[in-house]
Amino acid sequence: MNEVLVKLYVPTIDQQYDIWLPINKKIDTIITLLVKAVNEFTKGYYTPSKMPYLYDKVTTNAFDINLRVIDTEIRNGTELIMI
Repeated sequence: MNEVLVKLYVPTIDQQYDIWLPINKKIDTIITLLVKAVNEFTKGYYTPSKMPYLYDKVTTNAFDINLRVIDTEIRNGTELIMI
């Protein structure tokens, strides 16, 4: 399995998405990909002025942008918040 299915919450636009994340990418790359994806989903409405942070919804801990997904607690079903 090279990807995990997560639920992404984006409070600034009050939306949530089910998204597949590649496990071999670093969190900073994942955030960039998520921003692009959400921007496409919203037809250009979501355009953050600075790089958002990615948090675990349950623990509210921010993910280290230097870690790869596989090196974090992100697994299938993990709920993430992007703020």
